[in-house]
Amino acid sequence: MTLTVYNTLTRRQEPFKTVESGKVKMYYCGVTVYDYCHLGHARACIVWDVVRRYLQFLNYEVRFIQNFTDIDDKILNRARQENSSMEAVSERFIQAYFEDMRRLGIKDADEYPRATHTMNGIVRLIHELENKGFAYPAQGDVYYAVHQFREYGKLSGRKLEDMQAGASERVNVDDPEYQKKKDPFDFALWKAAKPGEPAWESPWGEGRPGWHIECSAMVRDRLGETIDIHAGGADLIFPHHENEIAQSEAVTGQPLAHYWMHNGMVKVDGEKMSKSLGNFITIRELLDRGVDPVALRLFVLQAHYRKPIDFTDEAIAAATNGWQTIKEGLLFGEQYGKQLGWEIEDKGNGEKFFASYIERFQEAVNDDFNFPGGLAVLFELAKELRREGNLLVHEGKTEVPPNELLLQWQTLVTLAQVLGLEAKMEVETPESSGISDAEIEALIHKRQDARKAKNFAEADRVRDELQAQGITLIDSREGTRWHRN
Repeated sequence: MTLTVYNTLTRRQEPFKTVESGKVKMYYCGVTVYDYCHLGHARACIVWDVVRRYLQFLNYEVRFIQNFTDIDDKILNRARQENSSMEAVSERFIQAYFEDMRRLGIKDADEYPRATHTMNGIVRLIHELENKGFAYPAQGDVYYAVHQFREYGKLSGRKLEDMQAGASERVNVDDPEYQKKKDPFDFALWKAAKPGEPAWESPWGEGRPGWHIECSAMVRDRLGETIDIHAGGADLIFPHHENEIAQSEAVTGQPLAHYWMHNGMVKVDGEKMSKSLGNFITIRELLDRGVDPVALRLFVLQAHYRKPIDFTDEAIAAATNGWQTIKEGLLFGEQYGKQLGWEIEDKGNGEKFFASYIERFQEAVNDDFNFPGGLAVLFELAKELRREGNLLVHEGKTEVPPNELLLQWQTLVTLAQVLGLEAKMEVETPESSGISDAEIEALIHKRQDARKAKNFAEADRVRDELQAQGITLIDSREGTRWHRN
């Protein structure tokens, strides 16, 4: 059951082998922070969150880096419209990003480098490209000489000669930027400062970096010259990821990434999502409308990550129903565990039953992260638990022995955590606990900070405080879960 991954670079599925045994270096091209995140961002972030979770489930030590592009024309345009600053716009939408992702259950990356915090690495990389003959200055700008990199186009499959043949009618020879370039396909590494725009010192004068060089520098600074997985949306294959390869590999002579992975795009009612069509949906707008964030996660995972998905009301309704089925299975233990006497230590021969589900789940997902195949195992477990719960309510007993039901439930909970599907008991009466969900989460966060600081006395005090209010904490490799007693 070896994990195999479709590699955009080689256009085939390959066995997954890491640069360093047992460790994965993974970089995801994050968002340009000029607006609220939309459905496309939700899909990408959910997909790469679950890929990371699954690699950790396979006992890899994953270092996951996700950048923020916080200097860009779109950010500057928004700042002008609002009579604000680039920094203020970026900071506002970075915070909005975290709010949205936490609602979706996305785990934090290990680091979130920003382009504006990586300026030394960017300038150093451009300087190395210039020294090696891959870059040239032009009136305060610096351009990458595409024809100098013989492998240009290897990721996207595009050939320069074909692109040049089709571009002759689209070139504006009067464009000042075009006139600076030695070749129409050369792209900017550094842009000379414009009046009123933020700028940084460099050997070529004041200016700011081009978009592509930012990611090359951030990958190198945070993860080194060669990483295991470089991930992003399919819309980034060309030119962004193609240009990253050209920049990084021209300097290092090493592969930038061994596996290039790309998620498919999102359509809305069969059409490409865009503001002009009026079908542009932000994550917060959708969730504020009442869509369950876990149902949205399930909707994303029910399609293979490389395929396009179509967001429709019917599809979300189906995902919501599907989540209800899995949720009932996840809550089975809290509803019926005491009645079934689950304090019993003897698990009998149930271990084989437990292992069989795990093996089937892995067999499915190891085939290029086939999460729909893995979900089928969860639905099977959840439906069986729901059936046994109904028997218990109406007939007072189950057909499956309690010790096997315990293993089924534990298996479902474990596999659901891999996919980021978590359920909490709904409390119908406020008398059960005077503390709100938000207050519980805040105290858990406080406890985690205390544990990181090795202040175990404070961590224990917070746990006891929650226990006194009827809240039980369950620590696991995936984090801390809680339920009301």
